[in-house]
Amino acid sequence: MKNTKVTLAGVELKNPVMTASGTFGSGAEYSEFYDLGALGAVVTKGVANVPWPGNPTPRIAETASGMLNAIGLQNPGIDVFIERDIPYLKRFDTKIIVNVCGKTVGDYCQVVERLASEPVDLLEINVSCPNVKEGGIAFGQSPHALEEITKEVKKHAKQPIIMKLSPNVTDITEMARAAESGGADALSLINTLTGMKIDIYKRSFALANRTGGLSGPAIKPVAVRMVYQTAQAVKLPVIGMGGICTAEDAIEFILAGASAVSVGTANFADPYAAKKVAEGIEAYMDQQGVEDIRDLIGAVG
Repeated sequence: MKNTKVTLAGVELKNPVMTASGTFGSGAEYSEFYDLGALGAVVTKGVANVPWPGNPTPRIAETASGMLNAIGLQNPGIDVFIERDIPYLKRFDTKIIVNVCGKTVGDYCQVVERLASEPVDLLEINVSCPNVKEGGIAFGQSPHALEEITKEVKKHAKQPIIMKLSPNVTDITEMARAAESGGADALSLINTLTGMKIDIYKRSFALANRTGGLSGPAIKPVAVRMVYQTAQAVKLPVIGMGGICTAEDAIEFILAGASAVSVGTANFADPYAAKKVAEGIEAYMDQQGVEDIRDLIGAVG
């Protein structure tokens, strides 16, 4: 029997495959297709202290090898999430990772405090949100802001925290070190790359927000490079994501240094994508004679 178990900040996952926040809701739609217990963890859509309406439409556009989204983190807020989504996810034999968003440090801390007594395993802090007190620049684009929010959230968190890094920076290792200095327990990357699409016939922006987050296969080479750089720069476990569609994609990230991987945009094209990736990793281990998944993590050095 191959060992596919990985440990993130003291939490053991049965396999390294999880879902990327914002692509899986809180699992209800996908559980109609397969048992979510096939995954190492389910990462929820972003949850804020109050309901967020999100951005105006249109807010999704297809691109070559990917998609742009400007959903604006629409969510029903922490009250509904605790009442509805956590009990639903507890029905499955998988770890629960809650993605937390906010517009001020206080917003994040409120959500983290509410989750302290809830049966969830890890918290993923989405620092790509616009920091309203700093003129709308994302928390994850300033090393000082990232370190400060990590410190504050860590003070209020009962569960280990994963800081989700933005790729829209000059040096990803500077951001990774800032999160590590702030006390992060793990890092996840990459979030979406900022992009734009224009309809040449309407002579208007394809998204009402003008810009959106680019995800899908188009960003994978950037993501693999950033995961490798980050794994070399810090001692924290890294969760890799960005364009993973197949087990082969996931293994690239693991060899680059990721202890776990998240499947995102691929879920929209194939609801079985994350399950297939988990099964494919095991098949690869069989084929390559690898007994323990940990022997692959960072194996390219």
